[in-house]
Amino acid sequence: MSKIMSAPTLHHFSSLFTLFIVLLHHSNADVGTASRYSPPYLPSGCYGTEATQFPSSNLFAAAGDGIWDNGAACGRQYLVRCISAEQPRTCIPDQSIQIKIVDYAATAVSPASAGGTTMVLSDKAFGTIANMSATLINIELQQ
Repeated sequence: MSKIMSAPTLHHFSSLFTLFIVLLHHSNADVGTASRYSPPYLPSGCYGTEATQFPSSNLFAAAGDGIWDNGAACGRQYLVRCISAEQPRTCIPDQSIQIKIVDYAATAVSPASAGGTTMVLSDKAFGTIANMSATLINIELQQ
């Protein structure tokens, strides 16, 4: 004799199935940290004194050791968003930016607001996704 599922059991099964699918969804994004730096930005570790290296949006960054890849990071583009910070309400909700790597954080002319981060964002990039009073934020980044 076959047993027919009741409506509550069927609803429970479909909810679990949906949750399972959501958990299996694979994201290509990584999580890291970001600080910020201010001008001067030249010379940079990627393109020296070439002023045309900077995107017109001024959304760029210096790569930290974790993504520098012996200079292979130069020119890479990343989608970046602030996901959290030590201080509540630091992140600007629903704001993502596309940045270009133009420098190496360890040799940047200007000091970073915090050391050892995944990337060091230009003032303009940092201020677009987070409150400028912060020195360090947690980010989601996707190449």
